[in-house]
Order: sequence, then C-alpha cells, then structure tokens
Amino acid sequence: MIKKTAEFISSSRKIVVITGAGISTEAGIPDFRSPETGLWNKVNPMITFSSWGFKLRPKAFYRIGLKILPSILNAQPTLAHHFLARLEQRNCLSCVITQNIDGLHQKAGSKKVIEIHGNLRKGHCIKCNKEYTLEEINLKIENDGIPPKCERCKKPIKPNIVLFGDPLPYEDFYKAEKGLQECDLLIIIGSSLLVYPVADLPHIAVDRGVKIIIMNLERTPFDKDATLVLRNRIDETCREINEFLKEPFTPQ
Repeated sequence: MIKKTAEFISSSRKIVVITGAGISTEAGIPDFRSPETGLWNKVNPMITFSSWGFKLRPKAFYRIGLKILPSILNAQPTLAHHFLARLEQRNCLSCVITQNIDGLHQKAGSKKVIEIHGNLRKGHCIKCNKEYTLEEINLKIENDGIPPKCERCKKPIKPNIVLFGDPLPYEDFYKAEKGLQECDLLIIIGSSLLVYPVADLPHIAVDRGVKIIIMNLERTPFDKDATLVLRNRIDETCREINEFLKEPFTPQ
C-alpha cells in the first residue's frame, strides 16, 4: 500500500490534506481522544474547552491550558510535517486543512495552511475584541495571573482558537470546501474525523469520486470510503512513502 500511495501522490496535481492531532503526537503534543493518554480523559471538554465554559470559568481554562502550552510552543515539526511542506514545494499540494492549533505546519515551511480551528499566535478580548499577541498575553499572565484581562475593559482575553460552541471562521471553512471541490487526491492524516463540521468535509471528496488515503492508527467513519487505509506510525509511513518518490527528501 505504501508504493500505491506514492504512485497516487506522484500522479496528482491538486492534493488536499486534512490533518488532526495524530500528526503532532510524535512531536510531543498530547492528543485528545486516545483511550489512555488523551486529554479528554482528564477534563470534560464540553465544560472547560467550550465557549460558554470559558465565559463562566476562564481561570479553569487557563489553568488546564497552561499545563499543555509549553509542549505546544516548544514542539518541533515531525518528519510528516516536513514531508507535507516538501509536497507543497513540488507544486502538487493545494492546501493543508488542519484541525491543530500548534502551528507546526508553518514551522516546517508550509504556506498553504488553513487553520480551521484557529491558532495560539493571538488572542482577543471577549467583550471589545481588542487583539493581543501571544507575547502580550503571556506578559499579562506573568504580571497579573490568570485569566489575562483586557486593559481596555478588564474582560478575559481568549486565544484565537475555536472552542466547542464557537462557529468556525467562515472564510477558512469556505477555502477548505473549495479545495476539496477541486482536488484530485485527499489525504487524511492523524484525524479521527469525529469533530463536526470538519468531519463532514471528506464527504465532498467522496461524492466526487476522488481517491482518498487515510493515515491513522484508529478507525475512522470514512475507512469504508477510502481507497487506501494505512495504520502504521505516521512519521514512519511518510518516510516509507518518500522512498518511492523520485525527489530526495531530507527534513531540515
């Protein structure tokens, strides 16, 4: 199946990739749904990581968030992140639609990234929408504790990430749909495809009869629709695929 995957990649010119937490676990970032180690086993996401939960208990959000923030900010891209950046350089990858907020695709050199769930680079006041950089937010935490508050109206500052109950950014979701309407190959990497509305996006490729490759350790609802399903570790899978591609690949 590795060789066949490489052949599909080589013959495609408009590849779209959807990535989830599984692509970043080998960078040391904990995922959310693993039966034993997932973050959701320790907290109730519908309370702590929901929009209404943030408004009611912003301190709890930051108390949990600050525990995992160093692993995100200090993480370095994996071989799989570099592999996708190289596909973009080959001009055969249209975009990466990521559910991750870690920014590792950009660190690896990818430029065509749609961060469907936002990112940690900035935040905003929940009342007046005044924007703050991550550095400014961290400084407020160091000086005044949690939650960091807006200097203008003294309300909590929320990172620019999509919490449960938040609407997805319309422009980004439109770009994701457009990419899937035009792609000739869809690759899904490290996503359980259980979080909506992102979990609906592969239906666009299914309806169009586009080839779908899934790289994920666990089963997904789209396995039955996939052309190929690869269950091995993602970094190792990407390394093996690359051996069949003509262009040499060495992660930076």
